[in-house]
Amino acid sequence: MNARLRSGCLALALLLAGPRPAARAWGAWAHEHINRGAVLSLPEPLRTFFYNHADFMTEESVMPDVRKNLLNDKAEFPRHSIFLESYGPDALRSLPRTWTEAQQRFSPETLAKNGTLPWTIEDLTDKLTEAFRRRDKGMILFLAASLGHYIGDAQVPLHTTSNNNGQFTGQMDIHPLFEGQLVEMFGPGYDLNAGPAPYFADLTGTTWRMIAATHAAALTLLQTDLELRHATPEAEIYLRDAAGRLVRNRFLLLYFTRSYAERLHQRLGGMEERCLRSAILATAGYWNTAWVNAGRPDLSRLDPAATTERNRPSLVEEGRLWAHGRMFALEPPAEFDQALLGPAPTGPGAGPRP
Repeated sequence: MNARLRSGCLALALLLAGPRPAARAWGAWAHEHINRGAVLSLPEPLRTFFYNHADFMTEESVMPDVRKNLLNDKAEFPRHSIFLESYGPDALRSLPRTWTEAQQRFSPETLAKNGTLPWTIEDLTDKLTEAFRRRDKGMILFLAASLGHYIGDAQVPLHTTSNNNGQFTGQMDIHPLFEGQLVEMFGPGYDLNAGPAPYFADLTGTTWRMIAATHAAALTLLQTDLELRHATPEAEIYLRDAAGRLVRNRFLLLYFTRSYAERLHQRLGGMEERCLRSAILATAGYWNTAWVNAGRPDLSRLDPAATTERNRPSLVEEGRLWAHGRMFALEPPAEFDQALLGPAPTGPGAGPRP
């Protein structure tokens, strides 16, 4: 493991041991699977190049959250979300499409408060394209891994709404329920292969269509959860210990009961899985598009030939798994202890299908 990757692992460990983050995103499980899946979705020869650094791409996927939550990097906070309602009732139509136009229209304070996620994706894609042109290996890997994180966030429904944790509608901690607990409960059964990486001829249009689709999913998620909460006795929503106290994880995030989580998962009809598949496909597509727009530079000489040959058998083996929507087992630190939820239902028809 190289020094940079070791430092990333240390930062992740410190993050997981630290206090509650100010805002949630996909947990480590999701971000690691998004970037790993995106590597496997790339066309050759891009796939071989990125697979030589698959471990780095996997671990580095969480670093933007480390910068935000561990280092308290204020510049990092707005990059992960865009609160559309805060930009006005017709934001999806009226917002400027480019970062240059956004900076001309809004003050730095407004952008910092209301989020810059789609413009962050645009900016990093431009920088990644230039890194490909220069064949700058370090910058290619760093920028691509970071871009995967923000594209992953752009597929999280609650990253597009000011009601991002249900705080305005009495839906406390719906954000970590959707992005963390549900994904950790059902993720091992997901088929994450959404197909080969596309090429996006209209990157700006693609980004804003992605934001619009994610926002529509946010409204569905909030409404579905609200209806289920109204139909569920309060004592059956949040997990409590033997003394009747609410159970929280290391980030002080609330646990939901297994039965509530399973019922919400069933009512959402696989929304978490669809969001993750879309994130993987989009991430691979943005990486591929940046490479194509850079002129499809030859990256084969950026790694020793011996490294590529050594990794080839693993790439073939993991490629076979990926054909069925699986990948080599990843072991990100769990945010929600499944043992605390009690045993899962067993037997025919017990519980929703993951």
